[in-house]
Amino acid sequence: MATFPIREFGDPVLKERCTEVAEIDGALVRLANDMIETMYAAPGVGLAANQVGVQKRLFVYDVGDATGPHAVVDPVIRESSGEWLHQEGCLSVRELWWDVPRAMEVHLTGLDLDGKEISLEGTELLARVFQHETDHLDGVIILDRITAEERKEAMRVLRERTLDLPL
Repeated sequence: MATFPIREFGDPVLKERCTEVAEIDGALVRLANDMIETMYAAPGVGLAANQVGVQKRLFVYDVGDATGPHAVVDPVIRESSGEWLHQEGCLSVRELWWDVPRAMEVHLTGLDLDGKEISLEGTELLARVFQHETDHLDGVIILDRITAEERKEAMRVLRERTLDLPL
């Protein structure tokens, strides 16, 4: 397995909606496994395919329970309820965190890596991961979910990071 570089804010691939997966094959399974390794190395609890430059509707996650890691192909949030305000970060916007309101509970459907339909219920952290990664696949990043004031401050920090890069 190999790890991928994670695309960061400013990369146009993060703002595009990913396309549905046409075929679940060995290449997609290898991609998911490499994404899991990348997610662990980052470290993170979720990673969408476009964060590694692949425009397919696939994400992986592991929230630390005994059943992970998991991959979801062509995810769709079918229902959501409640609200939960909690600290959230993103591997594509390193080392920045905000209180982001998300649904407390979600019902997610999709396919597993065997092509079987899955139906998942998530609350709190798991619900947050489902929403965050599905956002990525829709071309929505965490900076789109914070207040205008928070975004302005985040942009200042990100610009300073860019200016601090060696020439």
